[in-house]
Amino acid sequence: MSDEAAIRERICRVGASLFQRGLTFGSTGNISVRLDDGGWLMTPTNASLGELDPSRLSRLDMEGRHIGGDKPTKEAFLHRVMYGQRTAARAVVHLHSTHSVAVSCLCGLDPSNCLPPLTAYYVMRVGRLPLVPYCPPGDESLAKAVEAFAGTHHAVLLANHGPIVAGTSLENAMYATEELEETARIYLLLRDRPVSPLTCEQVDDLRERHELW
Repeated sequence: MSDEAAIRERICRVGASLFQRGLTFGSTGNISVRLDDGGWLMTPTNASLGELDPSRLSRLDMEGRHIGGDKPTKEAFLHRVMYGQRTAARAVVHLHSTHSVAVSCLCGLDPSNCLPPLTAYYVMRVGRLPLVPYCPPGDESLAKAVEAFAGTHHAVLLANHGPIVAGTSLENAMYATEELEETARIYLLLRDRPVSPLTCEQVDDLRERHELW
């Protein structure tokens, strides 16, 4: 099996895993993996992540132009701007996962960091999570809004929409997305109760220990 064939199979396995665990539903969400030539493979438009066909994944060049496979999702530009701003990124995951979307709809969030550092693993996998102001899905204004954060944050939360997360591998992007969703769930469970998040000193210590990107 070629490297690209193996990547196609891996994207489909990750999509099925996310779908089966209720982290995506219907035809929502998309996954991409950057290839050695600078282009990337991604899930097509109107495709369920639970039923992906490796041979039908969209193939895009390094400029984000569709060059093979089924038509890509209208949210392909979210992946393009993440790759453009983050040279170490090898994969991007975008979901409409329930608890993360619920948090994105709340009033009074800190737009510079909309989830507190409740656990060490959230800090290690996600870090600071800015809130991108609402833009219509598929609108190019959303690309510009995400691009403004992508250089300094590998995970952002789209208001009334969901998270988009880049990782140094497909596994790392998936793990970070899962950690974000679980932290959003914990945050909602604890809402209106006194909480004890990690201190600034504890967060800084984790960043130094793990050389967080």
